[in-house]
Amino acid sequence: MKKYLSRLAAFAWLGAAPLLSAHAAPATAPKPTACPSPVPESARCYTGEDGAGSFYWIAIPKDWQRGVLVMHAHGGPETGAPKLARSEEDLKRWAVTLKAGYAWAGSTYRRGGYGVTMAAEDTERLRQIVVRHFGTPQRTLLHGQSYGAGVAAKAAELYAPAGEAKSPYDGLLLTSGVLGGGNSAYDFRLDLRVVYQYVCRNHPKPDEPQYPLWMGLPMDAKLTRTELAARVKDCTGVGMPAAQRTPEQAARLKTILSVVKIPERSLVGHLNWATWLFQDLVQQRLNSRNPFGNIGVVYSGSTDDAALNAGVLRYTADPQARGALAADSQPTGRTSLPTVGLHAIDDPTAFVELENAYRRIRDAAGTGGHLVQSFSAEREHSYLSDSEYPALFGALLDWIDKGEKPTPQSLAQRCVALMPRYDTDGKNGCHIQPEWQPPTLESRVPSRAP
Repeated sequence: MKKYLSRLAAFAWLGAAPLLSAHAAPATAPKPTACPSPVPESARCYTGEDGAGSFYWIAIPKDWQRGVLVMHAHGGPETGAPKLARSEEDLKRWAVTLKAGYAWAGSTYRRGGYGVTMAAEDTERLRQIVVRHFGTPQRTLLHGQSYGAGVAAKAAELYAPAGEAKSPYDGLLLTSGVLGGGNSAYDFRLDLRVVYQYVCRNHPKPDEPQYPLWMGLPMDAKLTRTELAARVKDCTGVGMPAAQRTPEQAARLKTILSVVKIPERSLVGHLNWATWLFQDLVQQRLNSRNPFGNIGVVYSGSTDDAALNAGVLRYTADPQARGALAADSQPTGRTSLPTVGLHAIDDPTAFVELENAYRRIRDAAGTGGHLVQSFSAEREHSYLSDSEYPALFGALLDWIDKGEKPTPQSLAQRCVALMPRYDTDGKNGCHIQPEWQPPTLESRVPSRAP
């Protein structure tokens, strides 16, 4: 109990709450709801509210008979209020789970904004609702996508810790994962803000109130995403054909992308996260204390790195803020669950190098032998090939039930074997590269002092 209370105190700044709150309203019973396309027509779908503020969708395939349940932790995080439509979008995106014969359940989480442990608790609360109304499945898998991979990794550590034989979960699937915790995963977005401001000087503009960039945006600011995109376009020409950009715009764009090491197609998206997600994370969750610093960081890739490093804004991280963010989101690696991962090599949103950071965490915790990572020659983040997900689910179940630990090679072979069933339009295919391994995160994001 003392350990649990200590953990609650450590991440209280992030707005998490005990799993079972005395002030929580009763959860609503799952209400039968028409399944959205492309969920199989034979499936049964349900919606409801979990009593703590989260909305949820549950989908049960025909002839399920309490087989395999996949608990889905979604990406983001969203910065607005939770909406049922969010989980519906996830259900439609991962309809392949139902086609593979597995039940699916996804929570919106109880509020918008950052909170990894909170979201892990909400995922577990929904699992309990599924069990209460539909019975205990034979197997329960955790599937975390993007930011949700960090959520699922945290849930695995909370509810299936290493050394404990009994757990409500049997396996863990992490796809396109934002892994390693919010500290290391988001440092590069501070780098983006300071480099962008050095180059463009329009976020904020000189005639606007100035603020430390780590705070994202003042709470009373009226800037919209459309207006920020227009500023980026004005400075760099992003959103215009390359031939229509001025030489100055092209040079500014090249500097930003080369130094921060992000693709052009994700520049605006990352700036959005570094604006509105930072606003939520720092001001709403961390009491306006800064978890991100860049003192001593050496930036390179511009035409004049000396001028760049002398001119960028520098900030010192607050140790308490960094500690609170780490307590909420940093994986310990201490879980007993067999874990399979998949990440696109050219993921524009979550750097594939984060997988190397997670591998080191698991190895240091002594659980690296329970982790199999795979990498695909794809350029997407939000969804990969239809055949790849069932291949990973199936391999994870064989590992659990038969003791057959997969390899990247066997995952690729299983995916190819499933193509005739899932790759019906011939557009997805299987792209797993068995021999590929990710570089270190430090090779892409400059190291900084603790």
